[in-house]
Amino acid sequence: MPPVEPVTTTPGNTAQSQVTSSQLPGRRRRRQTKPLLLLALVVLLLLSIGGSILGQRYYSPEVSTTPVAKTTIKKTTAFVAPPLSSQQIDDLRHLSTHMQDRQLAYLSVARMSLAEEIGQVMMVEYQENSYSPDLDAMVHDMHAGGVIMYQRQINTLAQTRADTARMQKRATFPLLISADEEGWNVHRLTNIYPPRLSARDIHDSGSTTVAAREGTKVAHDLLSVGINTNFAPDVDVSSNDGYIGWDQRSFGSTAADVIKYVGPYMKAMQTGGVIATVKHFPGLGSAPKTTDPHAVFVTINETKQQLYDKDLLPFEHFIHASDKMEQPGIVMTTDEFVPSIDPTYISELSPTFVTDILRKQIGYNGVIVTDALTMLGVQVNGQHVPLADAGVMALKAGNDLLLGPQNAAEMRVMVTAIENALKNGALSKSRLDDAATHILTLKMERGLVPAVPPANS
Repeated sequence: MPPVEPVTTTPGNTAQSQVTSSQLPGRRRRRQTKPLLLLALVVLLLLSIGGSILGQRYYSPEVSTTPVAKTTIKKTTAFVAPPLSSQQIDDLRHLSTHMQDRQLAYLSVARMSLAEEIGQVMMVEYQENSYSPDLDAMVHDMHAGGVIMYQRQINTLAQTRADTARMQKRATFPLLISADEEGWNVHRLTNIYPPRLSARDIHDSGSTTVAAREGTKVAHDLLSVGINTNFAPDVDVSSNDGYIGWDQRSFGSTAADVIKYVGPYMKAMQTGGVIATVKHFPGLGSAPKTTDPHAVFVTINETKQQLYDKDLLPFEHFIHASDKMEQPGIVMTTDEFVPSIDPTYISELSPTFVTDILRKQIGYNGVIVTDALTMLGVQVNGQHVPLADAGVMALKAGNDLLLGPQNAAEMRVMVTAIENALKNGALSKSRLDDAATHILTLKMERGLVPAVPPANS
């Protein structure tokens, strides 16, 4: 078909050009109306086509890179996002607050001296039965980020309150003051409060109400003496003949049971104002009864699939729990050897476990604390790792808080080891910054440190 020639009109070439003045106004209105109608139709068509393409490009789960033929374009309804649920709104608010606290924590860390920053990543213990000059040197002079207390230091209500208050007063930054208050055989407050139910007792009760009640009691008792952090609950999935289960420290022999009873227990404890810690990542449930990592090297002969199908499930569940009070403030790693996943390093010194699995795969962005780095299970290639070296390795693997120095002398050695690692490149400054920021973010979120910009920021 030949191309259509454009039509030109000249005065007098059609009858339509001969109009009277009386006809002109009406004719002008009709000539103006037709182009406007045509333009409106074109705009509507373009909007329809554009909306369809945008809908396919941005809201379809699969986007084809093949050009769409005109004949296949179908008019679609405009995309309207569904309203957010109250849970989604709460999640967004929580995320916003967390990001704000993290940014403020980062600014505060940036203004710390190197000595202050290194001190913040250490949780120290002390050998005396009450506040001592040695402890003062760690919390005041070397800026420790936390202190762990044991039964020998928790003697009376008045004495313990006085000691924890003095720690906080002398600390450079507010402290995480912790204890292992699990119940039954792991009961640090036994000099002040009566025995409490074990994890197995709670499981055997069959009652989540009992679990919540025990969590509430633990929070009350710890806060009454100035302890704000509990290295509990255990989320190890263990049978009664395993190391954890035999000592009645496990909430169940299945992941489902552990989740069922730990949830209300941890929620009640954190609602009561105490920071909860889930342990022992990646799971000590399969450790035999005779293999206590405090005394021996522990090997877990599970396949990768077994670990993912059982041991890791409670950690993943609580890290992503819909109820924020069921999300732990801290995750504790431990010194077990799982050759099916890392044939070289125990889990708490393993970048594979701490960074690749816990941080990246599971998606945990809170504080990670080591188990005690003085334990005899801290070995590599059959050799015990000295405390200071273990601290550097643990930081490099992705841990934030180092549970280890037992006195000021050991803390000084660990500080020096970290300083040297920063100088020789064995440890990056960004990793240290990240660890300190995680710790300060937690302290801000739990009200220990004011969530305000640092002075002169």
